Amino acid sequence: MTNKSNDPDHPGTEAHRPRSFAGRPATITDVAREAGTGKTSISRYLNGETGVLSRDLLGRIEAAIAKLDYRPNQMARGLKRGRNRLIGMLLADLTNPYSVEVLQGVEAACHALGYMPLICHAANEVDMERRYLQLLTTYRVEGVIVNALGVKEELLQGFTHGGIPVVLVDRTVEGIVTDMVGLDNPAAVALATRHLVDEGFDELLFIVQPVTHVSSRRLREAAFRETVASLRASGSTLVIDLASAASALAELDERIDAARAAGKRVALFAANGPVALRVAVHLKERFGTNWQASVALLAIDDSEWAQLAGMTAVRQPTYEIGRRAVEFLHERLGGAAMPARECLLPGELIVRGSTHCAVPEQAQLPSQGL
Repeated sequence: MTNKSNDPDHPGTEAHRPRSFAGRPATITDVAREAGTGKTSISRYLNGETGVLSRDLLGRIEAAIAKLDYRPNQMARGLKRGRNRLIGMLLADLTNPYSVEVLQGVEAACHALGYMPLICHAANEVDMERRYLQLLTTYRVEGVIVNALGVKEELLQGFTHGGIPVVLVDRTVEGIVTDMVGLDNPAAVALATRHLVDEGFDELLFIVQPVTHVSSRRLREAAFRETVASLRASGSTLVIDLASAASALAELDERIDAARAAGKRVALFAANGPVALRVAVHLKERFGTNWQASVALLAIDDSEWAQLAGMTAVRQPTYEIGRRAVEFLHERLGGAAMPARECLLPGELIVRGSTHCAVPEQAQLPSQGL
């Protein structure tokens, strides 16, 4: 006979009788009945409170769970305790390697701290961002990480006013005072711009997507202008909309031609990886496979293709950004009440051939690449 002297809520011998579940998943009540104990002991086991249970009872519970293939409903258990361990993450563009790499850091930190990330991809659509943020409130997420295109103050107030912590990644939202993690944009842009000037480029062109909705783009463009001015170099900005880039690329060609005709060494500074890729493809189409002999290209974001193309880049600490964002949420959920924090991480300049090879070739006509 099984010894149940250490089982405080044993319901009696009736609990030993197995039952058929008619195809439905086993419940905590079924496990308790199979193990010959009560639901309180099963809950203690599931919550990790095994120290209060006897070795015999632990063995019976484990055997019952295995026999019935019991899988606890974590959502229901979490809601009952007021916690569901869900972390919402809103991403503007999951096709951007930057977003994927940040997400890797988020997922690793969530796994280590016991959270489940709920990923929402807005595909650079402001309306989609709004719908996803509204949806996340219905899932009762414990915290939210936001890297979005055009999030408005009122969309995040529902979280902050409800006591749900928000961490912004790479950008700020006007009117919202909350934790933010991202690249130290002014320092990264200054580092890259100085490199171009030191390498002897005397015509710099900063290429950036529209800056209206994204604070990090504004910061990078402003840092470029300030650094160029401090170094007394020649530099300007070109705004490019990747969805309709033809006119901006035509203007780019005109500026390159004018600078090269004046005997200047031209360097293009792309504000992020997607911009760099679009520009690199265009340069190859115009100048051929040896396009880097005509114009230099540097970018923020060290995408996988950058090494293949030999492109100098500022590598962002993307994994660390994602990890820190989750840690900030975890600290807030644990009761941290310090003022809003701004964690700006340094970038690393990876120098490759794209900023060494370009020399003026005034007599060379553009060739068509394959």
